[in-house]
Amino acid sequence: MRAIVSAGGTGGHIYPALAIIHKIMEKEPGSEILYIGTTDRMEHTIIPQEKIPYFAIEISGLDRKKPWKNIKVMKNYLKSIKILKKKIKEFHPDVVLGVGGYVTAPVISTAKKLGYKTFIHEQNSIPGVSNQFLSKYADKIGVSLEESLSEFPKEKVFFSGNPRSEEVRKVTPIDKKSLGLSDTLPLVLIVMGSLGSTTMNQKMKEVLSSFQNKKYEVLFVTGKAYYDWFQKDTYPKNVKIVPYLDEMLRVLKKTDVIVTRAGASTIAEITALGVPSIMVPSPYVTHNHQLKNAKVLEDKGATIVLEEKDFTKEKLIEKIDYILNDKEVYEKMKKSAKALGVEDSATRIYETIRTLIDGE
Repeated sequence: MRAIVSAGGTGGHIYPALAIIHKIMEKEPGSEILYIGTTDRMEHTIIPQEKIPYFAIEISGLDRKKPWKNIKVMKNYLKSIKILKKKIKEFHPDVVLGVGGYVTAPVISTAKKLGYKTFIHEQNSIPGVSNQFLSKYADKIGVSLEESLSEFPKEKVFFSGNPRSEEVRKVTPIDKKSLGLSDTLPLVLIVMGSLGSTTMNQKMKEVLSSFQNKKYEVLFVTGKAYYDWFQKDTYPKNVKIVPYLDEMLRVLKKTDVIVTRAGASTIAEITALGVPSIMVPSPYVTHNHQLKNAKVLEDKGATIVLEEKDFTKEKLIEKIDYILNDKEVYEKMKKSAKALGVEDSATRIYETIRTLIDGE
């Protein structure tokens, strides 16, 4: 298979894209992949490290707060289309995949206009601006959550789940002792996105001392930029603070409760593994889609939502204790979370793409 894959901006788009690429390479060794991303976002670093051929275009999203800056945005967009026409024809793919982020808009629309087969994937409950725009250019559309099916044309859309979930299941659990943690105590993992959160870190400084004498351990991930904030104070022995976890998925396999944001990749990971959660959705995202993501899980009994505006140490600890101290509650949340996971998501997407290419 010859495939162009485009996704960018956040891990929530990039890692599902990688999961699809890995599945293509597993099913069809020797396939040729070209990844198209931006010049200055996360994918620019992550994808070349994976030894995947990378082509960068200079592009940015629309600025809603400073609309005058959108003149440059549109200039770059039109410029990128000219560049992409040449690059896509040159690579001559069997299919072009868009897995989220504004970089996909010119890639998918240009590919479709050139006559190539196209596929897009939506990870969130509410489609992003790019995928809303691209729905008319996509031949097939996969969605992570069943609630998103109604957002796209019926004849194109299907429930695929998040391809990240299939990869998560293959990861081996970490040895908790390697992190200085106990093998016998329950583990509460607190992480507010890979970069951390200023607001939530300020709140967590007030919370950590309250875990004193709890019959569980807390592993708090600050984000690299915030780690120094926590070095001047002392915390209970059952609290461990780290700036970042390179092996987050392996730790997640040993986690009893996670306190986290409600991004698409996080949801894919915790539902794949059946981890009970307390979700603190980021209120700073487009259309407040994280809150809607979290509510989908809460309605199914898989999480407890604690909005940032309502977050206090008392409420957080009350909810953690509620989950860990009641075995029936814990097992029900675990079962509900796992029921939402899709074990073969990447395979479903691969098979849809293969069928699309074959013209069936």
